[in-house]
Amino acid sequence: MTQIRANGIMLEYDEHGPRDGVPFLFINGFGSQMTNWPDEFHEAMAKAGYRYIRLDNRDVGLSQKWDGVMPDPKAVSAAVREGKKPDIPYTLADMAADAAGLLDALGIESAHIAGCSMGGMIAQLVALNHPEKTRSLISVFSTTSDPSLPPSSPEAQAALLTRPESNDRATVIAHSLKGRRTYASTAWPFDEERLGRIIGNNYDRSFYPEGTLRQWTAILAGPPRTERLKSLKVPTLVLHGTADTLIRPDAGRHTAQCISGAEYHEIEGWGHDMPLGAIPVVQGFILPFIEKVEAGRKAAKQAAE
Repeated sequence: MTQIRANGIMLEYDEHGPRDGVPFLFINGFGSQMTNWPDEFHEAMAKAGYRYIRLDNRDVGLSQKWDGVMPDPKAVSAAVREGKKPDIPYTLADMAADAAGLLDALGIESAHIAGCSMGGMIAQLVALNHPEKTRSLISVFSTTSDPSLPPSSPEAQAALLTRPESNDRATVIAHSLKGRRTYASTAWPFDEERLGRIIGNNYDRSFYPEGTLRQWTAILAGPPRTERLKSLKVPTLVLHGTADTLIRPDAGRHTAQCISGAEYHEIEGWGHDMPLGAIPVVQGFILPFIEKVEAGRKAAKQAAE
């Protein structure tokens, strides 16, 4: 892992797979370090020949922090309702510009842009705001943020926003495991030992709850992307699970409905997580989709010559 200046800030990132492979950028979700997604996922992508790039979003992990800037979520929500500009240090669009800027800094002309949850929202904005950088959009258990969509279950919402009783390592791990159970997959076992190890490693790497507050207000302040997505011309794959109680599958369906020609797959028993058993299922949709997009790009290039 290493740092690079992109979009005027310092971002932590790493790469897997051949440098001359087709570029694939993955953006993680709310408060989530790039090390939260299973290593087995990016290892499989690299083995398939892709140049897999991941990053710590701003304000999380080892990327640049906005220390001491403490926006008020209630005030942000009120400003949005009243049509006023919220007082926040950055937006989801800024985070999308970070992702596009990372590709620029690495000398990559364009990539397949994938993201899960909040990362899916950011990936949508990369496709909308930086289409020249986007070979395809892969939106994973994410949303358009349309207010008409059903909310999270009360248990999942509490798991997302409730802080642990203390910040010591054991308490944070236990609190996170309890929360993750509320939106976990039902088709695969909940692997508490593996998840506890990942949570502990991330705690040791960078425990920084302050940053999640600012990321949350960026989500709250972000306008729905419904109408803008209707004009999107980028090849799109949308994946969601039937067991997702944090971002309901209605949101995945709505995302796909908004984007002309989008490919949608709803996976039975998949929640808002990535158990090891789900990886081959998910990649069973992603890899053929990318191959199809790449074949179309090659054919278009040959036709233009």
